[in-house]
Amino acid sequence: MRDSKMGTRSIWAGERDYLAFGATQVPVVHSVSYGYEDMDEWYEVAIGNKKGHIYGRNTNPTVEAFEEKIRNLEDADAVTSFSTGMAAISNTLDTLLFPGDRIVSIKDTYGGTNKIFTEFLPKKKVEVVLCDTGDHEALEKEVEKGCKVLYLETPTNPTVKITDIERMAKAGKKVGATVIVDNTFATPINQNPLALGADLVIHSATKFLGGHADALGGAVCGSKDLVEAIYHYREINGATMDPMAAYLLLRGMKTLKLRIDKQNENALAIAKYLKTVDVVEDVFYPGLEEHIGHDIAKKQMRGFGGMLSFSVKGGMDTVRHFLPKLQFANRAANLGAVETIVGPARTTSHVECTPEERAAMGIPEGLIRYSAGIEDIEDLIGDLDQAFQSLPSKL
Repeated sequence: MRDSKMGTRSIWAGERDYLAFGATQVPVVHSVSYGYEDMDEWYEVAIGNKKGHIYGRNTNPTVEAFEEKIRNLEDADAVTSFSTGMAAISNTLDTLLFPGDRIVSIKDTYGGTNKIFTEFLPKKKVEVVLCDTGDHEALEKEVEKGCKVLYLETPTNPTVKITDIERMAKAGKKVGATVIVDNTFATPINQNPLALGADLVIHSATKFLGGHADALGGAVCGSKDLVEAIYHYREINGATMDPMAAYLLLRGMKTLKLRIDKQNENALAIAKYLKTVDVVEDVFYPGLEEHIGHDIAKKQMRGFGGMLSFSVKGGMDTVRHFLPKLQFANRAANLGAVETIVGPARTTSHVECTPEERAAMGIPEGLIRYSAGIEDIEDLIGDLDQAFQSLPSKL
């Protein structure tokens, strides 16, 4: 399967071993437990010497099919899944970090991740160092001092800043750090961090992987030893993916390549359009040549993603007038769906943060996060145009 292209893998990977009764689709297995007549076989499965299932908190056939698909798309040795993307992030960090350890990361991570860095890890006596995103020299200097984990998110949420994965992975390896990359925005269609030197890649499957805003989930891929340790923490602590969510994510991932290609195309066209709008102060999209991370993104990504953001003159006053005028966009705290989704950072990616914390991360109150859907681009640009034209002149 690894010799196949991404579109083919998105459809076929991870499914055949889980089909039953001649069905062409993976079944939803809701059973909590799995029975055995042979006590020795039961024991061999229970201790992991034989393939099988014991209890739903540990493993599930439908969930395993989802895991195998994302493992294949990321070319990973192993994978485990979670109930949400944040469960994937928190369980991974809890598995790897202990009192006295040190983690180096960037300031522009997703708001929930940032809260782990600024609120929860310090309570565990873990030293957290956050560097300016894009300042590779500062990151390298902090990594050289020693760290247990180097955690990256690229592109970032919501300002789509870029970090050079290969460069930072080399820095992390020199000090024996585990290098983790949140690949949610890029997806494996646009970027494969493991191939660039990362040890672990994390996804909020809720977003682009599922693509239909109807299922929560997360995944971590990487080396067998690391993933087995994370799986063990998850199976005991219980952040298990629901089998129905796994089925919906599997179904969504069959069109992943088609959706991402269209969202890449739409996002670039919208970013270029926004550059022509007077009320727009700045546009953040790595596909624009003037974007500070464009050259790095071009090197490590196959597409620039379906996410962009832009700031408007007048701040939240303009946002309040503008967003309700959009006809082809859901105003909601999600992203990566087939429908376009918009919202300010203060109610989406960084709702957990104070205005001061958002400002410190370079997120203005007038920033709008725009998740491009797969609608016809003429309609999306026309919708944006009419919403801009509706703004009161005093703004």
